[in-house]
Amino acid sequence: MKINIIGTSGSGKSTLARRIAAELALPCIEMDTLYWRPDWQGTPDDVLFAKLETALSASPGWVLDGNYNRTRPVKWREVDLVVWVDYGFARTLRQAVTRAAKRAWTQQELWPGTGNRESFRRSFFSRDSILLWTIKTWRSNRARYESDMHNPNYAHIRFVRITSRQQADALIAGLRSSL
Repeated sequence: MKINIIGTSGSGKSTLARRIAAELALPCIEMDTLYWRPDWQGTPDDVLFAKLETALSASPGWVLDGNYNRTRPVKWREVDLVVWVDYGFARTLRQAVTRAAKRAWTQQELWPGTGNRESFRRSFFSRDSILLWTIKTWRSNRARYESDMHNPNYAHIRFVRITSRQQADALIAGLRSSL
């Protein structure tokens, strides 16, 4: 099975992706790991697309965590299921704030080998703030994903919209039982 977990930053896509990957014994691929380089530098699209192609072709099944809408022609070419984590704005923002504070406090490296770490200043007081990004993109992401679900170009894809933890648990149970 090939699954892509999508949603606004802070929605819980990484957590859900790891849970599904563990339950189905599939590799979990994180788009941010493919994209981010040291010093918060992004990867050029041609290199990102090649890295994504390599990661997706390394296994007959996978769980892909991340949006990067420009990569849809690659990641949705053979995807079976797209899971949209669509929790409400207040919950998403609360989760994003909690995650940012924890990352800033612990100073954990976010993606191996990049040295990229969150700081309180970057997370809460910067134009590059992930929290600002969450606030700015939540509404437009919802509109885009809603449109994608009804787009005839993606008719080959099964979409599931998760709006609660109970729905996430039910999805995992259903995927497990389908094996």
